[in-house]
Parts: sequence; structure tokens; C-alpha cells
Amino acid sequence: VGHCHPDVIKAAHEQNQSLNTNSRYLHDNLVDYAERLSKTLPEKLCIFYFLNSGSEANDLALRLARQYTKHEDVIVLDHAYHGHLTSLIDISPYKFRNLEGQKEWVHVAPVPDIYRGLYREDHEDSVTAYANEVKNIIEQAHKRGRKIAAFFAESLPSVGGQIIPPAGYFQKVAEHVHKAGGVFIADEIQVGFGRVGKHFWAFQLQGEDFIPDIVTMGKPIGNGHPLACVATTKEIAEAFAATGVEYFNTFGGNPVSCAIGLAVLDVIEKEHLQAHATEVGNFLMKLLREQKIKHPIIGDVR
Repeated sequence: VGHCHPDVIKAAHEQNQSLNTNSRYLHDNLVDYAERLSKTLPEKLCIFYFLNSGSEANDLALRLARQYTKHEDVIVLDHAYHGHLTSLIDISPYKFRNLEGQKEWVHVAPVPDIYRGLYREDHEDSVTAYANEVKNIIEQAHKRGRKIAAFFAESLPSVGGQIIPPAGYFQKVAEHVHKAGGVFIADEIQVGFGRVGKHFWAFQLQGEDFIPDIVTMGKPIGNGHPLACVATTKEIAEAFAATGVEYFNTFGGNPVSCAIGLAVLDVIEKEHLQAHATEVGNFLMKLLREQKIKHPIIGDVR
């Protein structure tokens, strides 16, 4: 919402002056913020965990998926990056290829890139072809006695080249993953909060009939303040709570962070930033496409 936005600064300052405490002490800001966030998401995603960073959020998503499914393996997209924790380096081909390599429980699917990927615009059904790659991975894993806990993907792969998956791809992948007893995790850390303009969440570009099982948020959520969130379903949260090992994060969801989160949502709404993203995005795309016609060196604009 812009560097040092006055509304965000004011919310932080005011809350800092009255109370900032760890999350063992209950505070209305936490509930108010969860309620506000829930209005932006499909009804099914109604349980919220608050954390300090996108990496923390993705690590928790992994734990939730494994606890709920009782499986271990994860399918990720090639070139993906999901965070700097050990667990996330393991599911980030962008990183692990330069480090210790691919773990046995990690499976890498091709990026659904219809410009430069395996199946391109001229393919008769690139959506099904890319989803079938995931299906094949699942079948191969099952043959080796492995079980899939989650398909973990950014709603728009960013490090992989700002790829926009063809509509319907996530639905087909989710079908294969659910059939295998796994869950679908949408990483919205870079692309959420109205940044895609047309929708509040990038996964919504896939169509109204697609709802992930877990959504992770970071970066824009606190406008530079360390704040992150995991949203999931009641069933997944209950399976996680059933262990008796309660989830606790000392400063995740503290009153100041939640006040900032609320202010960010206010600014997005008040200043019509989603519409602004659409307008400026379309304007830029139009001019860049004109350049593409003029210069053969420009291959794709996205």
C-alpha cells in the first residue's frame, strides 16, 4: 500500500502506545483481523493461524498437510521457491539444486508455462497435459510405496518467471491430489492481496470453482511489518489440534501486527488499490504488447 503509508503508521503507533503483548494474552485485534480476512476468502477457509513471516507460514502449511493426511511427500513446481527454512529449501528446486539436491519425499512437476514449457499454446489441451504430469508423478510415487501429503504451488509462480497457469489447471491437479489423499496448498505470499487486480487472491484467476485446502500469506499482508498468515479448513485445523500439541507463536498475531493488518485492508479498500492494479496493469500490458509487435526480441508479455 506504499512506503510508510500514514494510515498504517498511525495504526501501529496507536496500538504500540496502548498495548503490545505476546499472543498468550487474548486481544480483540486478533479476532477482528481474522474476521476481516475471512471476508476476502471462500467460506470454507475459515481457520487462521498468524505468524511473523511467509517462510513461517509455508512451514506451518507443510505441518498441517502432513498431520491431516498422515502422508509425507510433497509435489512442487520446477524452479519454485517457498522460503528460507530448512523444510522449505527442501521443497524449493530453485535452491536445493545448488545445495544438497532433491530429497526422496520431494517430487518436481513441470511449470505449467504455455509460452516456453513442455506444452505450449499450440498444444490441443495444455491444461490436461500439464495436470497429467502431476498424475503421473503420483502414480510413480505410489509404485515406490510413497504417499502424497500435498501439492504445494505459488498461485502464480514468481521465481519461475511470473508464470500464469492456464485456467483449469489447478482444478485438475487438485482432483488428482485429493484422489491420492493429499491437499492443495496455494502460496499467495508474493501474489495475494489484490496484486493481480481482477481478484483479491491469485488462485481466483483459475475460476470460482477452485478452492485450495490451505492458503499462505506474507509480504504485502503487513506492508513491510513482519506479519503472515495461514488460512485453512476446519477439518485440517481439527486434525492438527487433535495431536494435543497446541500451535503457539509468541509474536504471531500480536495486537500491533493485527492493527497494522487491519489498516492495510482498510487502505486497499479505501484507495481502490485493486482497481488501480487492474488499470495500471492493463495500461502497461497494452504498451508492452505494442513493443512486442515492433521488436521480435520480445517473446512474451505477462
